[in-house]
Amino acid sequence: MATDYDAPRRNETDDLAEDSLDELKARRNEAQSSVVDVDESDTAESFELPGADLSGEELTVKVLPKQADEFTCASCFLVHHRSRLAETHGNQLICRDCAA
Repeated sequence: MATDYDAPRRNETDDLAEDSLDELKARRNEAQSSVVDVDESDTAESFELPGADLSGEELTVKVLPKQADEFTCASCFLVHHRSRLAETHGNQLICRDCAA
């Protein structure tokens, strides 16, 4: 945008005084319409994957208790096999992922 440096300066109060009420309302509506408040949980429910009709499906998962050769990481709280044990701090066991 070109600026005419020879023109007399105007301050904001002069600009606001010359603007009509309709122009101010239009600017306010334009500014408000560009902001959209979207809840992320609502948008995730609206996505449908092609060919993924799970309406008649019943998903069952068998949950096993922690086995003798497994431990719960004190940092990430995931159950890992003993081979993933990196370090211990007293009674707290830390997996390799959290120790790195």
